[in-house]
Amino acid sequence: MALSFILSLLLGSFSLAVASRNTTAGCAIIRPPRDGGIRYRGLTQEQIRSVQVLPVDYEIEYICRGSRVIVGPKVRKCLPDGTWTDLNQRSKCLLPCARVWTSLENGRVTVHPAGPAVEGTILHYSCLEGFILVGRNSTQCTKLGKWDSPKPVCHYDRHYTGKKKLYIGALFPMSGGWPGGQACLPAAQMALDLVNKRTDILPDYELELIYYDSMCDPGEATKLLYDLLYTEPIKIVLMPGCSSVSTLVAEAARMWNLIVLSYGSSSPALSNRQRFPTFFRTHPSATLHNPTRVQLFQKWKWTKIATIQQTTEVFTSTLDDLEQRVKEAGIEISVRQSFLTDPAVAVKNLKRQDARIIVGLFYETEARKVFCEVYKEKLYGKKYVWFLIGWYADNWFKIKDPSINCTVEQMTEAVEGHVTTEIVMLNPETVRGASNLTSQEFLAQLMSKLGGKNPEETGGFQEAPLAYDAVWALALALNKTVGPLKAKGRRLEDFNYNNKDITAEIYRALNTSSFEGVSGHVVFDAQGSRMAWTLIEQLQGGSYKKIGYFDMTKGNLSWYGNDRWIGSDPPADQTVVIQKFRYLSQKLFVSVSVFAGLGILMGIVCLTFNIYNSNVRYIQNSQPYLNNMTAVGCMMALAAVFPLGIDGLHVRNSQFPVVCQFRLWLLGLGFSLAYGSMFTKIWWVHTVFTKKDEKKDKRKHLEPWKLYATVGVLLVIDILSLMVWQIVDPLHITVEKFTKEAPKGDVDELIEPLLQHCSSEKMNTWLGVVYGYKGLLLLLGIFLAYETKSVSTEKINDHRAVGMAIYNVSVLCMITAPVTMILSSKQDASFAFASLAIIFSVYITLVVLFVPKMRRLITRGEWQSDQQETMKTGSSTNNNDEEKSRQLERENKELQKIIQEKEERVSELRNQLSERQALRSRKRPTSSNQNHSSPSLPAPQNDPKSLLPPPGYPLAVSDNHSLPPTLYQPDGKINRNSCHPGRLQLLYK
Repeated sequence: MALSFILSLLLGSFSLAVASRNTTAGCAIIRPPRDGGIRYRGLTQEQIRSVQVLPVDYEIEYICRGSRVIVGPKVRKCLPDGTWTDLNQRSKCLLPCARVWTSLENGRVTVHPAGPAVEGTILHYSCLEGFILVGRNSTQCTKLGKWDSPKPVCHYDRHYTGKKKLYIGALFPMSGGWPGGQACLPAAQMALDLVNKRTDILPDYELELIYYDSMCDPGEATKLLYDLLYTEPIKIVLMPGCSSVSTLVAEAARMWNLIVLSYGSSSPALSNRQRFPTFFRTHPSATLHNPTRVQLFQKWKWTKIATIQQTTEVFTSTLDDLEQRVKEAGIEISVRQSFLTDPAVAVKNLKRQDARIIVGLFYETEARKVFCEVYKEKLYGKKYVWFLIGWYADNWFKIKDPSINCTVEQMTEAVEGHVTTEIVMLNPETVRGASNLTSQEFLAQLMSKLGGKNPEETGGFQEAPLAYDAVWALALALNKTVGPLKAKGRRLEDFNYNNKDITAEIYRALNTSSFEGVSGHVVFDAQGSRMAWTLIEQLQGGSYKKIGYFDMTKGNLSWYGNDRWIGSDPPADQTVVIQKFRYLSQKLFVSVSVFAGLGILMGIVCLTFNIYNSNVRYIQNSQPYLNNMTAVGCMMALAAVFPLGIDGLHVRNSQFPVVCQFRLWLLGLGFSLAYGSMFTKIWWVHTVFTKKDEKKDKRKHLEPWKLYATVGVLLVIDILSLMVWQIVDPLHITVEKFTKEAPKGDVDELIEPLLQHCSSEKMNTWLGVVYGYKGLLLLLGIFLAYETKSVSTEKINDHRAVGMAIYNVSVLCMITAPVTMILSSKQDASFAFASLAIIFSVYITLVVLFVPKMRRLITRGEWQSDQQETMKTGSSTNNNDEEKSRQLERENKELQKIIQEKEERVSELRNQLSERQALRSRKRPTSSNQNHSSPSLPAPQNDPKSLLPPPGYPLAVSDNHSLPPTLYQPDGKINRNSCHPGRLQLLYK
């Protein structure tokens, strides 16, 4: 609606201008052709009826009714002078006639006037040599849209003795993106001239080339293909040039049963027999570079490459093929970058991802852009190798290009040393092939035909030998089909677009072609692609040098050995990572081992001392067998220091798990023996002396086998847990990798430190179980030592020393375990901390437990007094605690008998004393009367010994006066001065 409104305003203004000024400011509406109409763009029917003048640049379009077609200009445009375009050409709406009459098999058709076949068109027919026209030689299209006569035909003239022509429809790009036809067309014509002159090749036929300029444009090629197919004569083969044009032609040709033979198509997509079943090419596929590249990668021992490509179908297909081939060869494409027009980001990504061996797939103009960015990113030099396509011009990097901002010197520096792979398009050997020409003779004739043009300025000069051999391949294949076709009653001239049998014979002949051409040995693979040699060149000093050839058919690499590198050797495909194991410092290992050895020697001395003096009572009261276990456990723990310091520097990887086992078992069992024996002592002391009195009396008797059994239980638990660990999840080598380090100097290397560990699949779980169990024992030991610090007992006379040792061992273990786990990645610190903790624990334990015993026995000489006592009594000390207990029981029974006898004697004396007191009380009054009349009689004197009560019994208070005053004190106690030992001999027997 907006457009209609604007046009209405414009038309209104133009009408006013014409009416007021009477000048031509537009074009008057014209009448449509008969049986047709005019389409006014943007106007409604009401506006069309009211408007008389249309504005400048306005366009009208003729349309016809029914099936009629426009003959003449279809669109007219209003010019500034007020006239319409092409008014001198009349536009008509005419009925068309059938297009079938416009083509004649084996003949020619001339159309008059030129254009579509409509009313009034006249066709003139003629047949090719060797054919006779049957029917009228002309026909006219009537006003009814019908031809006024039947279509004639051309029949083969059996009496014709001349050569019959076979036509080849070709598309040569004389201009456009790749003007390869400039040299390929003359080369193809040279081949046709030689073939037609040969009497041994197609003697009854003559090949003729019908060609057009495709401009390497698929759109233009579509129109030209239509003309080739629908214009007589029939073409037996099609020969396109560019990959894009060949793709179009080859996909359509199967509908017409035509063989397609290309001379200048390298796209890998064309190697698809399902999509292009009748396609062949003398130009090798771009994927032919890939086997050569893979061969070079393997030669220089590269296993990691990178790629950068221009986003086009040919390069994408080539790269897909390369990816498959390198994968089969065990080579990795680590980086894959692509770009459309600007390669800056892609090149930066290559640099960022440390690409070294880079395959570049792009056209020449993009190559200059890429290497300008390469220079900016410093992606060149002795660390990098670029692989490029070899069909660039030799001075491609020196050509001034306004799209880049790098100088020629910078470009030359960036491209130095790169390698190119190029299909060998000219036979390097001096041999005469099917055309009886050497490659050098062919070049000389081609230069003559080109009229002395500069080869570097002539498009397709490198591909000219391929076009030459393409014609020869076709001629030899057609010549090979003559016999089989004759056997079937067919001839080549019988070919038409519906004849599949002749097409199949031509296909079979081309598929088995094998001959020497000017481009080398011509042979096709199963996909119809040429198999050829590859030339390998390297840019050295600004110019390309041949460094080798690769024959894909035989897999043979011919190497000149003149490759040159910026460094001394081909660069590495990546930064060389040198794996270097970190080993324990030998000085530290020797130092710690010396201390561990001295500790073992000290343990042997302590063990020998304890065994030798086991008969000494002081040693016996310290439970010497448990002390022996402690000494043995300490020596085993010290022995574990040696495997802790053994690593890959001393043993092979296969032996390392054995070292791991020694570490685990020695340390585990040593801890169980040493700490378990000390824990057992302190546990027994706590059990006996911290209970209530009635329970204490029951358990005060020490049974040694229970102590040994306790140590045995702890040892068995450790053995079982370690056995389960090693059976279920055995220890093995694991390698810890550290951050890569750059060495000093300008070397393309990185050092990756490695460290060997003893580990298992569930190492943390096992360590958690072991540490949890041992930790509980350590905590319980600390608690028991604290609880019994004030207890004194002769059964275990060194329990305080044991408690002190437990304190030290527990603290060191609880600190060492987590610290060594944290420092596991630092081999020196971890070993030093763990080994020194073991050494300190053992030293403290041995010193605390055994040195005091040694000192006492040496300074007091207790072992001598015990021996002398044994000699005097003539009996040896019984070390059996049960015998001592029985002896004490016997003594106790004897003392009880003595006490019972004394009690009976005391009771008897008391009875006698009572009787005497009773007798005195009866006689006292009589004696008092007699005292006045007669002298007193002497009182009987009693023995004081018979009147003394035994110790512990109270004295009779009323009788104190009757005892001697020297024996009893007024308070009823016995006078100590009067207690002569002889008097108490009976009581203290």
